[in-house]
Amino acid sequence: MSANKRKRSNAVKITLDMPVISKCVISQCAYNVSNSCHAKAITVGDDKNPCCDTFFSSNLHNREVRRIAGVGACKVTSCKFNSDLECSAEKIDIGYTENQVTCLTYRPA
Repeated sequence: MSANKRKRSNAVKITLDMPVISKCVISQCAYNVSNSCHAKAITVGDDKNPCCDTFFSSNLHNREVRRIAGVGACKVTSCKFNSDLECSAEKIDIGYTENQVTCLTYRPA
């Protein structure tokens, strides 16, 4: 593969139509900067619990990245917004339910 062709293939960006994370109040998350999630995409839940599977606690926030995260996958099949393991909501909010980091947009089907 030529250097020019490699350069072009590395520059390819994939654009997906996915719900954005409109707000995340989990300040201890490594992806959170000023109540905004900067992960490329998050994964929500397991079969019954709409937790944010992408959350991990860290003080090392990446303040240089200024992208808005989307929902890459949703494993909560009992949610009314789940369509073939993908979220069909327009946007979601992440916050606490009791002591767990969860998708606050979750609604039972």
